[in-house]
Formats: sequence, C-alpha cells, structure tokens
Amino acid sequence: MGSSNCWIAVASAEHALRGRDHQPTGFMQVCHGKRAPLARVCSGDWVVYYAPAQTMGGKDRLQSFVSLGRVVAGEPYPVDMGGGFVPFRRDLVYVSAQAAPITPLLDRLQFVENRERWGYPFRFGLFQIPAADMRLIARAMRVDSAAL
Repeated sequence: MGSSNCWIAVASAEHALRGRDHQPTGFMQVCHGKRAPLARVCSGDWVVYYAPAQTMGGKDRLQSFVSLGRVVAGEPYPVDMGGGFVPFRRDLVYVSAQAAPITPLLDRLQFVENRERWGYPFRFGLFQIPAADMRLIARAMRVDSAAL
C-alpha cells in the first residue's frame, strides 16, 4: 500500500457491489453522490467498502466489509441516473475479496478509538484509515497479498 492513502467508504452491500461489478470499469460513489468527498481521494489510493446493511436503509444488518479496490487516474465525474439524480463517481479497479464481518476486527483496528462507539466514524460516509488497518481488513477479506 506504500504511500497511498487508505479509505473506508460506506454504502449498502447492494450499492457497493453494483459499483464493484460495473463494466467495463468499477466505480465508487459516496455520500449520496456528492463530489467533495470523492475529490479527497487520489489515484492509487485504496478504498474498502463497509456495508452496515444489505440494502439501503434496510434493517437487514450486515456490518461487513464487502469490496476493496484501488482508485484509478481521473477526476470525479457526474452520471445521469435519471429522475434528476446526477451523482458523482470515481473509477476503481477492484480486487478479488470475500465479505468479512467487522466485529472480530474491532479490537485490532487502530481507527476504533472507543469500542463502545466504534460505529461513529462511519456516519461520515468516507473516512481515512491507517494502512495497517487496511492490511488487516484485506487479510480478513482473503485478498491475495500480491494484489496489494
């Protein structure tokens, strides 16, 4: 992961996997399509998606990391999804990864400052984490270390 920044993005699993599986290139979209958070992410940065639930606003709790990828060159760009919704996206190349629950990792993640309030940073939709945390998450997701 070298000098790249590492980020956690938050979305339902359904939405995160839609970005991962998009062809010809995967994408990320955060914070209801706002541009500003995406502008903080740079080419070469690593992004892991955390899904609190399977579906947006759903009560179907998942609390797992579901996809992991690397940001490719380019700026955030708008996409007209119809109905007046024009969110911004960034392109990512996703690596092969399996979903991994966060609970077994909570005591080892550096960004978790208070075990009782571990979910607080996720409210921001996108936040930076230490590279050591990204490596821990990637191992839990069974990402091939050669892909990193």
